[in-house]
Amino acid sequence: MKQKVLLPQDIAKPGRDYLLERGYELKMGRGISEELIAEDVRGCSAIIARLGAFGKRVIEAEPGLRVIARHGAGYDNIDIEAAKQAGIWVTFDPVSNGNAVAEHCIALLLACGKNLPVMDRAVRSGNFAVRNQRPTMELSGKVLGIAGFGRIGRLVAQKAGDGLGMEIAAYDPYVKEAKGARMTETLEELLEVSDFVSIHMPSTEETRGMFGMEQFKRMKGTAWLINAARGELVKENELIGALSQGVIAGAALDVFEKEPPKKDSGLFQLENVILSPHNAALTKEAMERMAVTAAKAVDDVLSGRKPQFVVAEGK
Repeated sequence: MKQKVLLPQDIAKPGRDYLLERGYELKMGRGISEELIAEDVRGCSAIIARLGAFGKRVIEAEPGLRVIARHGAGYDNIDIEAAKQAGIWVTFDPVSNGNAVAEHCIALLLACGKNLPVMDRAVRSGNFAVRNQRPTMELSGKVLGIAGFGRIGRLVAQKAGDGLGMEIAAYDPYVKEAKGARMTETLEELLEVSDFVSIHMPSTEETRGMFGMEQFKRMKGTAWLINAARGELVKENELIGALSQGVIAGAALDVFEKEPPKKDSGLFQLENVILSPHNAALTKEAMERMAVTAAKAVDDVLSGRKPQFVVAEGK
């Protein structure tokens, strides 16, 4: 009998083909609520997890479940302790979407410095004179502060430093020295010296809510905040307040505390915020790489091999 792999959400064709070529049966899920996933996982040996909640209810719903392969780098939507207790492997993919996210951050960085959304709306409304009304800035020589100097943070630093001529400062409590960046001792120091602050931290108990009004007041009044990491790292209401009051110049967000954001979110009323729909990692190339990496992890576990990127080891 073929082993079944649950896809609560579809994945790119190369990932599906990888599994089908190795004799697996793919089961398309009906949605990403925990209730539906818990029902759909019955009879499945593996899950490839994108969005959705993969908690204890899902993990205990199918005794034959052996692996949850995360389609991407973050795994905060998976109950790791419950998986360990059940002897289920959990894998992730820390490499496939790094360049896509880094490029998106550079795009947001440029959009902030050049006021691109404002300029676009003005020209469309017939206000060509905006070219003399809203000065933009050059990024060369400006300080980009990287909060969290892991793989994606380093990629952003490399692209901004080598490509745009920016000076790089970085804060990471686990990194003391880094080529091409001046490491600061504290987050507060990073905020004070930076013209742009780009967040690249995981979502943990220590980092959730790390950026609020207290931190925004440490930033320059001309500075911009960029977040393409996790929405819960930023206290959204306090950010709205800081943007409304001119505490900082603006923000560019690819992630939100609640996704999708409410239709009446205060962010939508602000001209000095640039928004994208949590799609930084969703390039065609990255989606294909993530699909294949997750598929390989599933095949490794179900074939008795240890997968490459392990969060929790199973039985």
